[in-house]
Formats: sequence, structure tokens, C-alpha cells
Amino acid sequence: MAMKIRLARGGSKKRPFYRIVAADSRMPRDGRYIEKLGTYNPLLPKDSEERVKMNMERIQYWLSEGAQPTDRISRMLEAAGALDKKERINMKKGEPGKKAKERAEEKAAKATALAEEQAAPIAEEAPAPEKTAAAEEVPTAGETVEEVAEPEEAPK
Repeated sequence: MAMKIRLARGGSKKRPFYRIVAADSRMPRDGRYIEKLGTYNPLLPKDSEERVKMNMERIQYWLSEGAQPTDRISRMLEAAGALDKKERINMKKGEPGKKAKERAEEKAAKATALAEEQAAPIAEEAPAPEKTAAAEEVPTAGETVEEVAEPEEAPK
């Protein structure tokens, strides 16, 4: 008989509450179990002591009998210090989808093009400043502002 230490869901709709149970692996998730080992209430804050309650003596007994904890239960036991931490390998670790990859490539191409545009004028020597339209309108010492400003056309 393959024993598991796992979560059995209770509580109402959208208000989950779990019992930590020792059960035969062939039984349904919320079905018959051999012994209740604790509770888990995911609605409570993470630092609350009431969130996870476990009877460690009984859990150690079932582990010594060969019961296998599920992944979620093993993480809880690791946090409690009852089990050694396992090295987990996530083979599909956060790989972006096809569209996200395409967007990232477009963004990188735009960034390189922008960097090249900004680097090009810096690399060349800046030519001597020429007179621009704004510089021509500035009056010199002998002129007045009226002489420099061009007359505006009257509206038709």
C-alpha cells in the first residue's frame, strides 16, 4: 500500500481550507484517509502561526513508515525544519512565449539603432558653428530690434 502525506481540500467555494492527512495514494483527494496530521489555511497571512499546523510526531512516524509527502507538503516540512531542503530543477523556468520573444527582439533592434544614431555624430568632429536663422535675428550693437525683425504680412 503506497502511503502519501497530502492535502485534502475542505471549506466552501472560494474559501479553501486544507487538512494535512496520511492517506492511501489510490484514494480520492478529499476521500478516505487514515489519519489527520494537521491543517493549512491559505487565507491567513504568511506570518500567522495558525496558517500551518502540523503534528510533527505523527508526521515523523508516517515518514518512517515510508509515506511520501507531496511537493507542497514537503515544502511545508522543509520550512518547519523536519526535512532537508531538496534541490529542485525547473526545466521550463520562466521561458517567455513566442510573441514576447518577438517584442524583445524588436525592442533590442530599436535600441541598437538608436545607440548607433547617437554614436555617429559624436564620432565625427563637430563642424564650426554656422549662422542659423535664430542667430541672424539677434541685433548687433548698432542695430535696433525693429530693423532686424521682418515685417509680418497682414491677414487677407
